[in-house]
Amino acid sequence: MKKDTFDDNYYMRMAIRLARKGIGKTSPNPMVGAVIVAKGEVIGQGYHKRCGDHHAEINAINSAKQNINGSTFYITLEPCSHYGRTPPCVDALIKETPGRVVVGSLDPNPEVNGKGIKILRSKGIKVDVGILEHECMRLNKYYFKFVKTGMPYITVKYAQTLDGRIATRGGDSQWISSEASRKYVHRLRSINGGIMVGAGTVTADNPQLTVRHVKGKNPFRIIVDSRLRIPIKSSVLTDANSHLTIIATTSSAPAVKIAAVEKLGVEVWVVKKERNGRVSLRDLLRKLGKREIMSVLVEGGSEIVTSLLKAGLVDKMIIPIAPKIVGKGLESIGDLNINKINNSIKFSSFKTMKKGDDIVFEGTIK
Repeated sequence: MKKDTFDDNYYMRMAIRLARKGIGKTSPNPMVGAVIVAKGEVIGQGYHKRCGDHHAEINAINSAKQNINGSTFYITLEPCSHYGRTPPCVDALIKETPGRVVVGSLDPNPEVNGKGIKILRSKGIKVDVGILEHECMRLNKYYFKFVKTGMPYITVKYAQTLDGRIATRGGDSQWISSEASRKYVHRLRSINGGIMVGAGTVTADNPQLTVRHVKGKNPFRIIVDSRLRIPIKSSVLTDANSHLTIIATTSSAPAVKIAAVEKLGVEVWVVKKERNGRVSLRDLLRKLGKREIMSVLVEGGSEIVTSLLKAGLVDKMIIPIAPKIVGKGLESIGDLNINKINNSIKFSSFKTMKKGDDIVFEGTIK
């Protein structure tokens, strides 16, 4: 591939597209893409395919069609400078002696942050940082929050009718959203580290919380159940993926029930509880972070969504809105103690898209 005009943005966009190929596979590592250019021609490219495998820079070097000496290296994220699951990428870059390295954004990991850049410059390699920085940071929003806070990125998803109901007053909710919306949700499941629901959802719907309709690996299933009241025959406890189920409960849970659930191969975490006796969601998220679960898709119900919003723990909301009206029914969000419009939860960015008959709202909370 040749291009007459040497354009940093052009090649960085190419690296970003490569990085996206690793979506849902690299956690707890970031997605990274790399492109090597010499005299306007791409001579090598690569991306980080999955955690534990070679990083993007190494895959790009291994794919190079000619000597890399003097070339320009485009990388979406600062190359690592420490030993982790793999050796430092800066050492491999220095060995290949590129003439210039262009980096999209710094790595917020304290073991790397700025150190990789400093090492490359100390070896006489020209380094430019911040090319398409916003796009490169957005690419790894899960990773950036996880590294900075130790907690996963939280996306809340629920389907509702035009009048804001997630179920009829009798509890029927299948199906509010279109088949296209449901397929999209399964795609979301496949790229998140965990799915979280409350005990009420498991008791009422007995969901599988697995990835179907699309290709992808099943995430951890996180059930918030302060008194461990979900039925022992629930699918999340008895199916072939029970080893991926985590029950977050409190000291109020009966010891006998905990033992019975653990016997099924399910993890039971006793976490802190709030004054009202419910699971402390902030404590739970910290524990999930320690488990290196970098992102969680919250699929309901109303109680857990409301609690997360009240605690300021939601990063993003995805809401398929169906062209249906049911009148009385279960509201999507409960009381947030907001008395003035000016105090409402606001979004820093949002978009809408059509999925089947539904309009899907997708917004990032300020």
